[in-house]
Amino acid sequence: MTELLYQLDSYLKEFDGVVTNSYPEESAILLDRTVFYPGGGGQPNDLGTLNGYPVIRVRKAGDKVLHIIEGDLPPIGTKVHGVIDWDRRYKLMRTHTAMHVLCGTVFRDYGARVTGGDMEPLKGRMDFEFERLERELVSIIEAAVNREIETGHEIKVQILPREEAFQIPDLIRTKINLLPEGILQVRTVQIVGLDLQADGGTHVKNTLEVGKIHVADYKSKGAINKRIYIDVQDS
Repeated sequence: MTELLYQLDSYLKEFDGVVTNSYPEESAILLDRTVFYPGGGGQPNDLGTLNGYPVIRVRKAGDKVLHIIEGDLPPIGTKVHGVIDWDRRYKLMRTHTAMHVLCGTVFRDYGARVTGGDMEPLKGRMDFEFERLERELVSIIEAAVNREIETGHEIKVQILPREEAFQIPDLIRTKINLLPEGILQVRTVQIVGLDLQADGGTHVKNTLEVGKIHVADYKSKGAINKRIYIDVQDS
């Protein structure tokens, strides 16, 4: 099992760990701990280096996190120093928090659940259960989201026992509950005063760090499935 250091501190940029297993067929190693986010929930995996070797991919394998690297694999037991691409990570943190503000605002104002989403640094798209979505409504949503960002909501992270977490109303904002049955602890991300969701990704500490969002486009993806594209910009 890999200790996921990023779960309680998304601002860690470096760490020290030990190689606990090796997978030459994948050019991958397993570490006892990591700050590398392995991807999930629409957020891409982190990139960076381990002992100077480029980490070109990170992925989850059960309760383990595999680090795929370029170069010779260090032997089991080797101590390694990892550094993430912080500029890329921080842009993803701002984007992910912006997506939660969008989700929370739309759910509060219109009761629309999320049917899908994806992001890259400073860009994202989210699908909602809307029957109609027109330019006027999109402009209203954009303004409402930016007001919430400018309010300066604190973001809090907790890891709760599954039974306790699922007593929280509307914890799952996606149309389908994507949490596997075997997960005994649930990580929650709260935008204080606006939104509380189960989520495994990395976020900023305050919505002011997001900057502002611009709705770049919107599309109909079905009778009750509408897609909103956002760009994250500096204030």
